[in-house]
Amino acid sequence: MKIGFIGTGVMGTGIINNLLKHQEVTVYNRTKAHAAAVMENGAKWCDTPAELTRQSDVVFTMVGFPTDVEELYFGENGILANAHAGQYLVDMTTSKPSLAKQIAKEGTKQGVHVLDTPVSGGDIGAKKGTLTVMVGGQKNDLNTLQPLFEQFSSSVQYFGDAGSGQNAKMANQIMIAGTMLGMSEALVYAKAAQLDLHEVMKTLQSGAAENFSLGTYGPRILKDDYTPGFFAKHFLKDLRIALEEAQKMGIKGPMTREATRLYEKLVNAGYGNDGTQALVKLWWG
Repeated sequence: MKIGFIGTGVMGTGIINNLLKHQEVTVYNRTKAHAAAVMENGAKWCDTPAELTRQSDVVFTMVGFPTDVEELYFGENGILANAHAGQYLVDMTTSKPSLAKQIAKEGTKQGVHVLDTPVSGGDIGAKKGTLTVMVGGQKNDLNTLQPLFEQFSSSVQYFGDAGSGQNAKMANQIMIAGTMLGMSEALVYAKAAQLDLHEVMKTLQSGAAENFSLGTYGPRILKDDYTPGFFAKHFLKDLRIALEEAQKMGIKGPMTREATRLYEKLVNAGYGNDGTQALVKLWWG
């Protein structure tokens, strides 16, 4: 299968590099310079999404926001305008379930197979090829592409029809919001109590408080490392989607609402391009 991949950000780069261990991959990104790392590893460049789509059997997309997804798929010179019957379109962006359903509906009209497959595991999971993939769409389509997903993931979970993968990712992001807030508040408290923060993290990770956020991002905070494994601005986008979907289902989501408020404050303070661990900056700079 000829593989095309649109989006060479932090996550996309790790995924592409793992795919390149097994086959050729053609890539496109709005800023070509940001694709340099994967091109150095052998990825081929394509000048437009349209050209990439026309020459690929499978097109993966992983961009920033739902508006980017919408433009990429439904634009005049976008993916769906250049797709062909029998092709597979796989959107890995964390996006709106309703948009995933819309893409699948249009793809079906054209005889195209569409999956929404957001992932979890951060930059480390993308680099190591140990991501968790949450899938919405037709089960048979997943079965066909399973070997590709296994090249960059350690777990692939099927949740149902189009949009189901995105809904599963919203549940994932809600859980992460809780652990990020908990980690930040715990470290702020421990610092104010003048405890050894390294020992605090070691202790918490050895007991019932153990969690991915603390184990992955806690050490970065203590090194003043706020480089993004996942951008704060993108996490804010995810939380807003989660709240929007929760409202549709009649769910209040008080913790998610508070997390959204805090990440809005963080992004408005100019830290949107930092990693999610920058949340702690609201209290200790």
